[in-house]
Amino acid sequence: MTTLALTIFGLPLLNVIIAIAMGYAIIRVGLMMLRGMAAPIPEPPPPGDLRKVKIQFQCEMCGTEVRMTMSTNEDPEPPRHCMQEMEIITGAHEL
Repeated sequence: MTTLALTIFGLPLLNVIIAIAMGYAIIRVGLMMLRGMAAPIPEPPPPGDLRKVKIQFQCEMCGTEVRMTMSTNEDPEPPRHCMQEMEIITGAHEL
């Protein structure tokens, strides 16, 4: 039956097989992407646990730079240096 349809429409068998395989692959990748977007956001860790952050601070008076990589919250207070709070150079939202 299939060869009869291919002969009637004049399509080579290899082209049809490749088209079916590519369509299947596109549908599989699309469904995987949709499932990934539908996954719920994981709950934040309990208060007090360390979280990964990537924030760089600089002291305005002496120029000392500090990079913070772990913190108890996502928006930590800047550290103090030369008796003043340090300024944020780069934060997670700027990278």
